[in-house]
Amino acid sequence: MNSWQSHKTESAAVNQLVDHLFRHQAAKIVATLTRIFGIEHLDLAEDVVQETLLKALRQWPLHGVPQNPGGWMLQTAKNLAIDVLRREASFRGKAEAIAYQLEQDMRAPSDDAPEDNELQSDQLAMMFTCCHPRLPREAQIALTLKTLCGFSVTEIAKAFLAEEATIAQRLVRAKRKIREEKISLALPEAAMLSKRLEAVLEVLYLLFNEGYNAHAGENLVRQDLCAEAMRLTTLLADHPAGNKPKAHAMLALMLFQASRLPARVDGDGNLLLLAEQNRSLWDRELIHLGLYHLELSAAGEELSEYHLQSGIAMLHAVAPSYEATDWPRILTYYDDLMALNRSPVVALNRAVAMAMCRGAEAGIKELESIRPLPEMQSYYLFPATFADFYWQLGKPKKAAEHYQQALTLVGTKPERRFLLRKLERCKT
Repeated sequence: MNSWQSHKTESAAVNQLVDHLFRHQAAKIVATLTRIFGIEHLDLAEDVVQETLLKALRQWPLHGVPQNPGGWMLQTAKNLAIDVLRREASFRGKAEAIAYQLEQDMRAPSDDAPEDNELQSDQLAMMFTCCHPRLPREAQIALTLKTLCGFSVTEIAKAFLAEEATIAQRLVRAKRKIREEKISLALPEAAMLSKRLEAVLEVLYLLFNEGYNAHAGENLVRQDLCAEAMRLTTLLADHPAGNKPKAHAMLALMLFQASRLPARVDGDGNLLLLAEQNRSLWDRELIHLGLYHLELSAAGEELSEYHLQSGIAMLHAVAPSYEATDWPRILTYYDDLMALNRSPVVALNRAVAMAMCRGAEAGIKELESIRPLPEMQSYYLFPATFADFYWQLGKPKKAAEHYQQALTLVGTKPERRFLLRKLERCKT
């Protein structure tokens, strides 16, 4: 390998390292700078962190990676922030005090737990700010991905099938709302915690679900979204402000579902149903961690949707096979879920559990009862489930008709290939 090739390889490795660090450090730095400057200067904090990234990309390939790259990013961001303070007239009166605060808060990373806890508290406060109930839900999600996950506008747009301009406008409007409403970067008081926690959990679960079941595109799974949702939920559940049974229940649900990710698609990217998955590929460490958080969720008297859904996911996770799953218990959980939330998805999953307990004809009867729901008219799994039941009953022509209908509604390419395989089976 000549020197040019060697330099090119080293530069690529540096770029990869910078991207990794930016993903994992940006949110901490932005959150801490925002606490110091004030939430109204969120844009300034993001700009400083972005400039830090660019500096690393320029300097590290030439001068080498610092011994402590994370510390370098913190220190560089601190220096850039101080430079901004000196230039901005509006800050000159308090520049000295803020600069001192920066010196205290932005020390190089160490093994001291208090500093780690402080950085995590900053992120947690930012999480509650991004998910403030005064902001529209779409804006909450976009702001969470941008400020807490380090996602670019382009990445957010791709994840949620939106135009980049639309995402950018959501972010601008959300930040304007924060300024106008004088929303503070702080953990909510105890009296407001429950309501605010509900909004945070909902946003994090939407984020996880979008990663677990991407609505369109080449890939069925966006593991980066799943990983970020689990990281933020873990941060939430480990902090006194978020250490609530409902948070542990949702984290358990995510962990159980994420444990199946290695087996959800085959080597060619084709979707595999739960019954078809190689359970030896399931991540047992995640399952055990899910069981731990499910146990923590049992504290108190509340029985939330997240408790019931995590209970269902647990029964799937510990079952030796699809057929040996405790379907009667799952059906009971779905009955309880329907009492809390008569969502079409819950109703559809209940029909599957019913079919596993009482046969395909019982499943079809359940599907017929929810056919009038408007959401079912555009949900591809509704006709696909009909098709599966008719196949079980030995009626391939009826199954094929419903698979054809499902193909007109499907979003991702792996799902389309899955339906085409099922349809081909009906014709042989």
